[in-house]
Amino acid sequence: METNTKLDKHGLLSDPIPDALIRLAVPMLFGMIAILMFNLIDTFFISLLGTNALAAVSFTFPVTFGLNCITMGMSVGISTSIGRLLGSGDTQSAARLTTHGLLLAVILMMLGSSLGFFTIDPLFTLMGASPDLLPIIHEYMTVWYIAIPLLVIPMTGNSAIRATGDAKSPAKIMIMAGLINGILDPLLIFGYGPFPELGVKGAAISSGISWAVALTASLYLLHRREKLLTVPVFRKLKADWQQILQIGAPAGLSNALNPLSSALLMTLLAAQGTASVAAFGAAMRIESILVIGMMALGSSLMPFMAQNLGANQPERAFKALFTAMRFAILFQLLIFIAMVPLSMPLASLFSQDTTVQAQLWHYLLVVPASYGLQAVCMLLISALNALHKTVNALIWNLLRLFGFMLPSAWIGSLYYGTEGLFIGIAFANIIGGLGAYLYARRLRKSTILATFTSS
Repeated sequence: METNTKLDKHGLLSDPIPDALIRLAVPMLFGMIAILMFNLIDTFFISLLGTNALAAVSFTFPVTFGLNCITMGMSVGISTSIGRLLGSGDTQSAARLTTHGLLLAVILMMLGSSLGFFTIDPLFTLMGASPDLLPIIHEYMTVWYIAIPLLVIPMTGNSAIRATGDAKSPAKIMIMAGLINGILDPLLIFGYGPFPELGVKGAAISSGISWAVALTASLYLLHRREKLLTVPVFRKLKADWQQILQIGAPAGLSNALNPLSSALLMTLLAAQGTASVAAFGAAMRIESILVIGMMALGSSLMPFMAQNLGANQPERAFKALFTAMRFAILFQLLIFIAMVPLSMPLASLFSQDTTVQAQLWHYLLVVPASYGLQAVCMLLISALNALHKTVNALIWNLLRLFGFMLPSAWIGSLYYGTEGLFIGIAFANIIGGLGAYLYARRLRKSTILATFTSS
């Protein structure tokens, strides 16, 4: 099938599939690392203020993540819709939907942050924050709630830019924001030079300033280069918002399931003892690095498939999915092999307690063996989002976390304690990955058949 090279300026519809996926995934990987460093830098400087400051800001993580799930959901809805439109060559509708999507995301975030702003004390009291932490939480969250709408446009706008096939520019924006935050954090938290000493409020202000810079860069690229911003068309506003919400709401809910399942796993581990909780906490930090490549690949697969589905090239879209799945299994197998000799040194690095070391070592020997098939399930969910089957994607994430992982972990913990729980997690990843692969094969057949029948 011939493609319009002017519309296919990033080669998603015509370049060799591995080349196109690599061009998307590598910048995305660096962008994700920048976000990871952004959070680590904030945590590091806040920890220097003392235990109370660190504990207070730690209480805010579930709330900030919950609100950011709105933005993540809208990003999926906007990205997949724009990708389809760009793939079909309808740039005018893509610009209209981008504009309407950004407007919707900002309105939803402003509503959420306004509600949060006026309920800081009762909400965090309900969450169990002690009275001595509430003033620190109030100081941080007051600024955060005011600033968070600034993050909506960079997050959703960068998703729109990636939908065109350009992953480098969003990565540069994220890295730039991370650098600005890293420079401002110590200046505003501790009051170096002419800057005031603001404590945790300084961390929130630093984040807000970095988000404002990212917002400016995203809007510039969307308007001047990608031509994806236009005057809102109010008679089509409702229809576009409905389309984005039909895709974005299940995607946002799906993202929220991950921390919920982790919290329930922590509850199971708490019954095993403090050492088990500490080992799992350290394992999660290591895992976030070990699977970040697959997260980048999954995020890159979505715009690739969306554009090709929009261009009526389902065979190419699914070829990319199965290419990504095969690569994920091989890549994560190599990661696992590398982890075998590194598992004990890493366990010793993260804790001096011999019990924690032993349990963390066991986790690193068992669970990474299943990361390849875990990635297969993650890639299927990305593909379902690209197909606008976000309810199916939500069901698969529910199945993976609450149908496979939690029951397997619970059964494993009943018979073999903490080690059994870790084996249960690995078993669930394997079962979920095999099921996802078989489902993807059926999905490919039905999608291609439906496309052929309609054409």
